[in-house]
Amino acid sequence: MYVMTSSKNLNVSLIFGFVFIIALFNADFSISTLDPLSELKNFFMGITQIELSKTPIYFDAIINTIRIAMVAILVSAILGFILAMYFNHRFVRVCLAFIRAIHELFWALLFLQIFGLNTMTALLAIILPYSATLGKVYAEILEEYDVFPKELHASRTSRISSFLYTKLPDALPHLLSYTLYRFECALKSTAILGFIGLSTLGYYLQGSFMQGYYGEVWLLLIIFYIIIATIKFWFNKYLAPFLVLLSLFTLDDFSGFNMDNFIRFITEDIVPSPIRKNETIFEVYTWFENIFVHEIMPGIFNTIVLTQVSLIVTGVLALLLFPLISNHFVNKPSKWFGSMLLVIFRSTPEYILAYLFLQIWGPSMFPAVIALALHNGSIIGFIMGQQADELKLRPDSTSKKIERYSFEILPRIYGSFLAFLFYRWEVIMRESAILGILGIATLGFYIDSAIADIRLDKVVILLFFTALLNILVDTISRKVRAYLRINTTVKSSCDLV
Repeated sequence: MYVMTSSKNLNVSLIFGFVFIIALFNADFSISTLDPLSELKNFFMGITQIELSKTPIYFDAIINTIRIAMVAILVSAILGFILAMYFNHRFVRVCLAFIRAIHELFWALLFLQIFGLNTMTALLAIILPYSATLGKVYAEILEEYDVFPKELHASRTSRISSFLYTKLPDALPHLLSYTLYRFECALKSTAILGFIGLSTLGYYLQGSFMQGYYGEVWLLLIIFYIIIATIKFWFNKYLAPFLVLLSLFTLDDFSGFNMDNFIRFITEDIVPSPIRKNETIFEVYTWFENIFVHEIMPGIFNTIVLTQVSLIVTGVLALLLFPLISNHFVNKPSKWFGSMLLVIFRSTPEYILAYLFLQIWGPSMFPAVIALALHNGSIIGFIMGQQADELKLRPDSTSKKIERYSFEILPRIYGSFLAFLFYRWEVIMRESAILGILGIATLGFYIDSAIADIRLDKVVILLFFTALLNILVDTISRKVRAYLRINTTVKSSCDLV
């Protein structure tokens, strides 16, 4: 059985390695800045120019980031729980798949056209994809605890009572744990919404990046890392209810919504322009064909290329990183340093990393690949390191680190590694699409251009194909995991969604 599994792991690895080589030949890895090393040096030297006295300037943005994330996760959790009850219906599953396949930045750009640059846009941009994700994962968690005593089935006890008194209490710690993780993700998502003008940390981060004020960039990043690292201390069962209620009553800036804008958006803006102009079916077809050939196809191709290159680089990086936090390879001081390194990279959203590297190397797939690999590789490497520590070595195990890695540890966790990597595949695809906003010719590039030209009918078409591409990748990923017979539970995969 182990030989068969190893053979399947090897087959899948070779296939994806071959796809990686093809994608590599089609990737744009140009460096267009005049002196990238100098710019990189300036960035790292910026840490010596931090002025703590400027922290109060960002206080409102910090509080606003936290408040939006809290309210968004509260509403998303409620909606997600309701949706989880109906997740067995195909229509619900398909709708949620489409909604969560579209990145929150895309949702924000879309809602900007209806609600304007305000809190409502930020909340809806987080709530929609997060509700869909929570609905899916909550349903999977509850399914794990779908074991009712036979006495309950035999008695006249209602299904609702059985759910409330047997399944829910068992699943509740896991549901809360995952919700807390999604709150951390919501903080990251809310922060990057500042890059499109909303008043969160990302707004100041982008401004400091563009002006080359790297001391301010480091200050903002450190503030963000502190917020993420201390979540368990200030967002616990005692303080969370109070903080969420406070956020609900103090969130402001909901101005800008106009019902006429919404009606126009539904009835005019997203309707294909040839239909609005009462043109013929042939002209509608010509309009769609032009978008499909010149934008959708190149966008899909570049998104796939970036995704596949980033996926393999992510995997290689994860395999290199996990020994840094494993007791089998490093001592406690080294493990602490490795853990801090991985926490920093996995806490920094890919969009922020890509934006940073874009300033250093210029617009191409190279900054995007490095950003995606660092973030996702750190997540997978962190989980692999924890899994490696659970392994017990044989008494006659070699003391040589390379041999222990190659022949003792890696063969035993390689199947799980593939599972982790394929769980992140859909996420990497979503991020690859959104990084087009930074100038890389993925689907996001064409979506951003269409929004800039106020061509919302084209935006909807592009978003549809973006979602379709993500669903396709998710489907392939599930089939690959089924082929490998990887039965990683939801508990193992929560951190990877």
